[in-house]
Order: sequence, then C-alpha cells, then structure tokens
Amino acid sequence: MNLILTAAAGAGGGSMIIMLVAMFAIFYFLIIRPENKKKKKTEEMRSSLSLGDGITTIGGITGKIVQITEDTITFETGEDRVRLQVKKWAISTTDKMEAAEAAEASKGRKR
Repeated sequence: MNLILTAAAGAGGGSMIIMLVAMFAIFYFLIIRPENKKKKKTEEMRSSLSLGDGITTIGGITGKIVQITEDTITFETGEDRVRLQVKKWAISTTDKMEAAEAAEASKGRKR
C-alpha cells in the first residue's frame, strides 16, 4: 500500500514541476520579453536623436531639438522659441517614431 502512495506522490511532483516550468515560460513570453523589446526600442530611439527632430517628453511637452549632449536634450517649444533642457530619459517619442507606428497600424487595418 505504501508503495502505491509513494509512486502516486512521485508522479504528482513531476507534473507539478512541469506546470511551474510551463507557467514561467508563458509569463516570460507574454510579459518579460515584450517589455525588454520595448525598452530596447526606446533606448535605440533616444540614442539616435538628432538636431531638428520633433520630440514629445513624458510630460507631454513637444518641440524641436536644438542641442544634444551626452545625457541632456535642449529643445524649443512653439513659436515663442522657449528653450527647455531635459534628460534623455524624459523623451517619450519622436515625430518619426509616431509616423512609423501610424503607418504600421494603417497597414494592419487594410489587411
């Protein structure tokens, strides 16, 4: 009788490990991997900024870049030419990035 219970408990443990591995794999492919791709894309965008690019900050302020240093961006907003200086990590999107995403979204809707 003990032999039967031990065999059943061993089989249950193996299936438990398989379930945990499967849950981790699902978690990785649905949450971690897409987030890492998004971070990489954002870092590439921030490192490829150039003078004259239109940008939007994480606070919603828009403008055109007039100066770039290693870790800061200076940009002008509106026609009054007010200049603001922000850290590179505060840049949310660029006009080029938004246009590319809109074009990609319109291609998806046409199909």
